Amino acid sequence: MSNQETARRGNIYGIIGMLIALTATIAGAQVTSYGVLAVCMSIGAVIGIIVAARVQMTAMPELVAILHSFVGLAAVLVGFASYLDPTLHYTGVERTIHDVEIFLGVLIGAVTFTGSVIAFGKLSAKITSKPLYLPARHWLNLGLGLLCVWLGVEFVGAETAAAGTIPLVIMTLIAFAFGVHMVMAIGGADMPVVISMLNSYSGWAAAATGFMLSNDLLIVTGALVGSSGAILSYIMCRAMNRQFLSVIAGGFGAAEGTAATSGEVHQGEVVPVLADETAEMLKNAKSVVVVPGYGMAVAQAQHAVCEITKKLRAKGVNVRFAIHPVAGRMPGHMNVLLAEAKVPYDIVLEMDEINDDLPDTDAVLVIGANDIVNPSAQDDPSSPIAGMPVLEVWKAGTTVVMKRSMATGYAGVQNPLFFKDNTRMLFGDAKASVEAILANI
Repeated sequence: MSNQETARRGNIYGIIGMLIALTATIAGAQVTSYGVLAVCMSIGAVIGIIVAARVQMTAMPELVAILHSFVGLAAVLVGFASYLDPTLHYTGVERTIHDVEIFLGVLIGAVTFTGSVIAFGKLSAKITSKPLYLPARHWLNLGLGLLCVWLGVEFVGAETAAAGTIPLVIMTLIAFAFGVHMVMAIGGADMPVVISMLNSYSGWAAAATGFMLSNDLLIVTGALVGSSGAILSYIMCRAMNRQFLSVIAGGFGAAEGTAATSGEVHQGEVVPVLADETAEMLKNAKSVVVVPGYGMAVAQAQHAVCEITKKLRAKGVNVRFAIHPVAGRMPGHMNVLLAEAKVPYDIVLEMDEINDDLPDTDAVLVIGANDIVNPSAQDDPSSPIAGMPVLEVWKAGTTVVMKRSMATGYAGVQNPLFFKDNTRMLFGDAKASVEAILANI
């Protein structure tokens, strides 16, 4: 999974691993009713097949988010089932440890479940990307955390299962509410970090489930997912010049499509360009860099972009792709789309690999990207994205930005790139514009 060329094989191994896990579980002595199990598995399999067949690559981020929610909900259900199982009889220290495992597993699972559902809503535009800031939200989070600690003490010290169920249920409801509040307070620009964070949470929830079930393999695999997700979250935060705790505590960014404030108004006019002019510019260039963004994903323009790349490379033009770590709605989103369109891996470069080459690049084609090419991150200390590393496309000879309109990006921040002298704006649907460029080439 660490290499693009072998990632497909890694997925196959993952499928085989799940088949082995299911087979081992079904063959276990604890399973006594195969009829019920067969019905449940059939329902799950049908739902999975339908969803997998219908989902577009552009909808992959929200699919990942909702799958994370299933892991969290599974941890909650396993926790309650393990606690109420009459066949389990722990005493003394063993019972205390088992109860702590259950409490933490349910807590992490509940936060993961509702947080992932809200992330799904934001990524699919069913919920606004604008962060929700409740009054005294940090004190509210602290209070909820302390209340969960007190409930944990009450739960572990309960004499009977009935007495322990009450604080467990209350904690679960609080954790559900905290998961909602945590992700609702995070703005659109931080959503890629949220996806990797929820990926980490789902791993820790799986590990906690392994402890509850005394399943060493589940503990190991859950810890692997949890730790790798945490590392990915750290990498994403560093790519955005953000502190991980500050993302969890609040997020940033205004509502999607908001206008610039009076302090953000930039002098000058945008210079529009047509598709045939863009095609001529690309044909005459020696080096071209393509910067894909979420607009390319929404328009599903990646296949036409690949065809343009083939045509230009056949004419001797050096074409490369520049991928910002937070382009799209989840880590690696643009890489997945370009791989689907069969763009060669060796010309798809990360931001750190290509930024130094942009001053020597003749033309840059920005397709549906906004915040990741915003010079305000470097020039405006008061900007919400100040300090965030960006692709310095304005240093190229000419930059063509493809957008539907002059609306702001997902972070809700105006982009002065549009007003620079060497910037040209190609307005319209990304797919239609790219296909028009392809036709002219």
